[in-house]
Amino acid sequence: MASLQPVRGTHDLLPDENRVQDHIAETARAIGELYGYHRMTTPIFEFTDVFARTLGDTSDVVTKEMYTFEDRGGEKITLRPENTAGIARAYISNGMQQMSPVKVCYYGPMFRYERPQKGRQRQFHQIGVELLGVEQVGGDIEVIAYGAHILKALGLWDNITLELNTLGDPDSRAAYRDVLVDYFKGHFEKLSEDSRNRLDKNPLRILDSKDEGDRELVANAPLFAEYLNEHSKTFFKQLTDGLGDIGIDYQLNPRLVRGLDYYCHTCFEFVTSTLGAQGTVMAGGRYDGLISTMGGPQTAGVGWAAGVERLAMMVGNAPAAVRPVALIPMGDAAESRCRTLAQQLREAGIAVELGYAGNMKKRMKRADKAKARMAVIIGDDELAKGVAMVRDLDAGEQHEVAIDSLIGVIGER
Repeated sequence: MASLQPVRGTHDLLPDENRVQDHIAETARAIGELYGYHRMTTPIFEFTDVFARTLGDTSDVVTKEMYTFEDRGGEKITLRPENTAGIARAYISNGMQQMSPVKVCYYGPMFRYERPQKGRQRQFHQIGVELLGVEQVGGDIEVIAYGAHILKALGLWDNITLELNTLGDPDSRAAYRDVLVDYFKGHFEKLSEDSRNRLDKNPLRILDSKDEGDRELVANAPLFAEYLNEHSKTFFKQLTDGLGDIGIDYQLNPRLVRGLDYYCHTCFEFVTSTLGAQGTVMAGGRYDGLISTMGGPQTAGVGWAAGVERLAMMVGNAPAAVRPVALIPMGDAAESRCRTLAQQLREAGIAVELGYAGNMKKRMKRADKAKARMAVIIGDDELAKGVAMVRDLDAGEQHEVAIDSLIGVIGER
């Protein structure tokens, strides 16, 4: 048993680390409600087709990273590598088009088989948001504002840059795709094997290649902006004007792309230089063709996802845990009375540290370890008088309080 370890690429979230992640998730949820977004939870596994159809059969996620297996019923199942496809599937299967616009956020574990490194695990966690059924640019502005609001609330904004690009509408994208294919075919022998495989199906993904040879070719590739029609240019100007209205600065990144055809118009990432190579902390865009690709009705969509582990690295130390009140019973009768009192205090919303055994010295030591804010000491003499000794562990002051008044007195401090 001593040799048992977590599976490579997974790790245990001990209480302090878990508290950081809970803080991030709760911040995202609470801010989401200010914008009208409410948390939705989908299963952590779906039929494999949900992801294979939406992520593209030449993507690294589908070809190299998905955890796929056949269950006992012979169904091909995949642990979710991301959550947008699951939300889109739920939109279709639950008939949510009747609820349009659909505004949801999420938090939970995702799974990808990739090389583990700092800030990147095979089981990782994401927060995210999806806005479905809104074609207007106001949806894009709102979703970006929501993401920026979270980063500000977490105290990270000063180290964040919003990178922005436009992918245009389907006509602009098709025109650019043709030009890009012609360009890369002219340099076919210099492309990596992965990029050669992507050339016909999703050539835009080559622009995001990490291969050094590909990157040299990408540096001289035609730019998307040169092939935008007037509608696409207008949409992007409305987006940038709207971000200006709410005081969100951005940097144009003409190489920022999404490789699949259902993406259009807005493409963005919040990036930082504080995490080294893993600089993207939140990424998203508009995907008006996703739900129809999955067999649902034509539905506009825009959203983002953020890696909680990376955000936690930036947030640093866990928020302080609630400081409890330590009950220190001396004697069997006091033990029984403190057990009752502990339950009453907890039901009143007051955290309590009640040890299981030990003399007063040991119990006080445990109270100190728990960072208790006060100690309530009850022995036979106190029980006889119906009082408790309440000691402020920060100020070192101590005074008697009637036991029947303890909940009110403690609740006020």
